[in-house]
Amino acid sequence: MEKLNLTEKWDKVFKKSDKVNHSKDVFRNRYGITLVCDVYTPKNASGKLPAVAVCGPFGAVKEQSSGLYAQTLAERGFLAIAFDPSFTGESGGTPRYVASPDINTEDFCAAVDYLSCRGDVDPQKIGIVGICG
Repeated sequence: MEKLNLTEKWDKVFKKSDKVNHSKDVFRNRYGITLVCDVYTPKNASGKLPAVAVCGPFGAVKEQSSGLYAQTLAERGFLAIAFDPSFTGESGGTPRYVASPDINTEDFCAAVDYLSCRGDVDPQKIGIVGICG
């Protein structure tokens, strides 16, 4: 995996909810690009949860609207991730700041694969939310 600089401090444009836990994780798409996600889980959750992968419009990062959507979904009982697509934010890929609809579609496929492999996710209950774009 390529070397990425991940921040551990709360760097979102929205307030952190006291109803969810937050962590970061990484996964790769089939092009070998490392994607970074914020993972939001309901506090005191147990068992396998329904899950949702959220990504924002082209040019947006997970610290904006997609993160707020994911956090809100976690408040409602989902395990939710907000991820930076390839070439954007903390995720890898060069050249930087390129919008590629084909690779963005693959990023969503990789996010679903990532969620389906998590022990705390029900692989039969995974959805996606694409904001705009």
